Amino acid sequence: MTGVAENHNTSLPPKEAGLFKRLLKMYEQKQYKMALKIAKQILSNPKLADHGETLAMKGLTLSYMGRKEEAYEDVKRGLKSDLKSYVCWHVYGLIQRGDKKYEEAMKCYVNALKIDKDNIQILRDLATLQVQLRDLEGFRDTRYRLAVLRPSQRSHWLAYAVALHLQGELPLAIKVMEECRKLAHPEKREDCDVEYGEYILYQLELMMEAGSFPEAIEHSLRYESYVFDNVSLLENRVKAYLASGKKKEANEVLFTLLDRNAENWKYYQDLSFPTDSAENLLEFCKEMQKSKPSARTPKKIPLTLTQGDEFRILVRSYLTQGLQKGLPALFNDIKLLYKEPSKASIIEEEVFKILDMEKSRSSQVSPQTSSDEDLPASTLLWTYYFLAQHSDQKRDYIKALEYVDLAIEHTPTLVESYSFKAKIYKHMNRLVEAADCMDEAQSLDTSDRFINYKTGKYLLRANLVDRAETILAKFTRVCEL
Repeated sequence: MTGVAENHNTSLPPKEAGLFKRLLKMYEQKQYKMALKIAKQILSNPKLADHGETLAMKGLTLSYMGRKEEAYEDVKRGLKSDLKSYVCWHVYGLIQRGDKKYEEAMKCYVNALKIDKDNIQILRDLATLQVQLRDLEGFRDTRYRLAVLRPSQRSHWLAYAVALHLQGELPLAIKVMEECRKLAHPEKREDCDVEYGEYILYQLELMMEAGSFPEAIEHSLRYESYVFDNVSLLENRVKAYLASGKKKEANEVLFTLLDRNAENWKYYQDLSFPTDSAENLLEFCKEMQKSKPSARTPKKIPLTLTQGDEFRILVRSYLTQGLQKGLPALFNDIKLLYKEPSKASIIEEEVFKILDMEKSRSSQVSPQTSSDEDLPASTLLWTYYFLAQHSDQKRDYIKALEYVDLAIEHTPTLVESYSFKAKIYKHMNRLVEAADCMDEAQSLDTSDRFINYKTGKYLLRANLVDRAETILAKFTRVCEL
């Protein structure tokens, strides 16, 4: 809640002046009934019945109590009684803003500042409205005034830098952030906090946007030890190196980032090799598979770079590992490969081979003779699930239903099977059956908000509004205003 600009009111007698200060305090503490009572007590004095600032505060209090008409009436009376009071203009602006009349509210703030041009609270409120209304030039000027009035407060200089950034005045924004950084610079390295590190990162972002790449590199190296978010710092340094044509230095930083996170595809894309051929990236991915055996991205990238038998070998290994681990998102993980019909055919052949192998194993091997080296029993389930997704992608919905029914028969309690069956029905435009199937999935896990939401969505799509309301009401509550 925005505070009201204080006015050391000399027009009130000492007793009422004390009550007025208490009125402001009650308002700030959201004790509106007590604030209203105090306002009425001041106004009960016949000589002060038209005291502008008290009427304005009474109106503001009423507005927060939902009594809008009375609020506007009191504030306008107060303003009429004391047009030269910045408190009255500020209060009028506050209730206008509360009713989303932003242009009118801004005019009120401007009028208040004509009376008290250096009022910090009103300047802050004006700046908030200016950026909300995209008056960026006005926002910049207001933030500069605040920074000049409170030069020791870093938050004002930071906001001024942001205003300059929004205006596209990047060189000046960089200089302002440098001064802001100097104000925040700790005496000892041990005293450095996260906020100081964020100043450095924002200054680095401004340098990058301004195209000052050599300065950005030097800045990131000089203050690296002060930054807690080391990943963001290194990623920006990579961009600066690449923009400066320093590919070797960029690679060294990328190797550090990949050692921390081998799953980030962008790092692999930014790597530079002596020759721009797929073999170099392929070899690098093989090395990453050895150093990071649990990472999936180094195994996934080669699938996009290879063809024919080489692709077959790699995708077989990738599918086997995914099905063995029981990854529901395995199909979505390689869905992009279906853009190439030849690869889609190879994937289908390999999954059918895994299916035949699993069927043979489950029919021949008993629990007593199984070993730890065998694939888990759930591999067959996830193979059925994958084939249902594969058939749905090919728009062979009958086959997709067959495979998803086999998955349900294998494990009747798997929520994913029922939800995907609903998706197949949706693709077939059988909306009621899709809704019923999703409802069944929801009954298996009533605490899952996502499944609950999807069930409501499917029911609404099938025009089953009453059932949808019942489902969605489980995770909603009435908000008492």
